[in-house]
Amino acid sequence: MSQAQFPGDDARRQLGFLSLAETAALAHRGVLIPDPRSALVSADVQLEDGIVLWPNVVLQALDLGRIVIGRGTYLLPGTRIVATGGTITIGAGVEIGEEGGFTIKAGSSEVIEIGDGARLLGGGSLSHSCRIGRGAQILGPIRCQNCTLGDGGTYRDPEPDERGGVLKGSGVARNVEVPRGHVIQAFGLFSEAPVRRQSYFHPKG
Repeated sequence: MSQAQFPGDDARRQLGFLSLAETAALAHRGVLIPDPRSALVSADVQLEDGIVLWPNVVLQALDLGRIVIGRGTYLLPGTRIVATGGTITIGAGVEIGEEGGFTIKAGSSEVIEIGDGARLLGGGSLSHSCRIGRGAQILGPIRCQNCTLGDGGTYRDPEPDERGGVLKGSGVARNVEVPRGHVIQAFGLFSEAPVRRQSYFHPKG
């Protein structure tokens, strides 16, 4: 069956996405994609091997936008990554979209960087220019704009105060910086909440 025979291919091409056959062929580049029919991927997106694209993932590059995703990253259902003239760089071994999806959007000249081993879950979002460091986490429906989370170990690191910076809760985080080993928990405006060491929430017994 030719690519033109797959329903929806014309619409995919008009919107700048790969055809269904081209999406399925990402498997030949080492991308694991169990349901190609439910994934939308722009032709210019750069994907390294070992990436997993679960159902209902959208990777869209528009107006010379750039998306680069590193080796072994998991994009779970409901993840939407859109670069409209901006740049989104995601490192290796990142987990995005568990517990409700996640949205990442970079507009013209904006840069969003997500370091190796970061974890973003719970229906939150990143927009404008953000730097989410190695091992950093965003946990919950948090709208993040111009935020910086420090580098550190992943959530599996046995030393909480050595882990990457964390935002947890719900609400709006704008122009917020969280250093390594620290966390802000809030339910509203994160700029008004205290910055605490992660061991405050994970004390050693």
